[in-house]
Amino acid sequence: MANTAAEKLRSMVPAAGAMAYPFLLDGFHLAVSSASGQLPPGRMVLAALCLLAATAAPLLGLACAYWMTKRAPSSFELRARRLAYLSIAAPPLFVLTGVALGLLHIPVSDELVWVAGWLAASLCVLLGSEQQRPAKSAAIAPSIARWRVTHGVAAAVILLYVAFHLTNHLLGLLGPEVHGAVMKIGRTVYRSSVIEPILVALMLFQVAVGARLAWRWSALPADAYRVFQIGSGVYLAAFIVTHLNSALVSARAVHHIDTNWDWASGAPTGLIHDAWSIRLVPHYALGVFFVLAHLASGLRGVLIAHGTATTIANRIWVTGLAGGAMVAVAIMSGLCGVRI
Repeated sequence: MANTAAEKLRSMVPAAGAMAYPFLLDGFHLAVSSASGQLPPGRMVLAALCLLAATAAPLLGLACAYWMTKRAPSSFELRARRLAYLSIAAPPLFVLTGVALGLLHIPVSDELVWVAGWLAASLCVLLGSEQQRPAKSAAIAPSIARWRVTHGVAAAVILLYVAFHLTNHLLGLLGPEVHGAVMKIGRTVYRSSVIEPILVALMLFQVAVGARLAWRWSALPADAYRVFQIGSGVYLAAFIVTHLNSALVSARAVHHIDTNWDWASGAPTGLIHDAWSIRLVPHYALGVFFVLAHLASGLRGVLIAHGTATTIANRIWVTGLAGGAMVAVAIMSGLCGVRI
């Protein structure tokens, strides 16, 4: 049965949320900008609401992806579902847009390019074919199963770097000096001429394999746990590409900037008060949350496959999500100037 106009418009809600994302950040910046340096309570509340809404925009895409995953989709529904998954990655994609325009020296507003891109993607979804797709089995194809195992093994190796990197950022709560001292020790390993190329290659391999898995699983009916795993993986794929581009290409190769604490925290202005750098707050915060939450989702699957009771695995998953949220808040607090 053909989708009604109302259903099609509802399917565009994630794209609308993504298009609104940079303007919510603009609203936050305007609210915190004060010539006197003091903010009245009303502007503080407005700023908090704008930043909360911007951070929640990817979660809207996640919720819509789940709402669209109740049945085998038509061609239109599958396109709309995949667009919803893509909208989850709005924060890193917006950072990538800004950095790419700067690297290419294109004097066009990144917000204009952003809105135009999402409008084009929405039109592709709306104007495409409406053929009914044949139902597919939810069983895992042997080739996909092998890629899934490979993805997990590579993640286990990368986890060593991720654990150090997040711990190093948590130490920022003690001050940039502590962070810098620990980072200097870590760089002797992960920036060596042997380890760094392997680490970058593994990251890009994870992006490629994860995209393949997400494309396959997004076409099938899924429960909330699978939708979250796909959505968090889409975010991480965009985050990895964006972070590698920002750190390796823009900062180190082109502008010869040390990617230290000052670089990450937007010094001297800071992440909060700089009109461009505010986009890094949701970008970093959700990046930390989703990397830990995605690992928790993978662990849940492994535990269930090895006989752990589903209720226990689910509790471990929820604990992983809560822990990821707390680590994200702690790291962002440090980057925004909080010290202990």
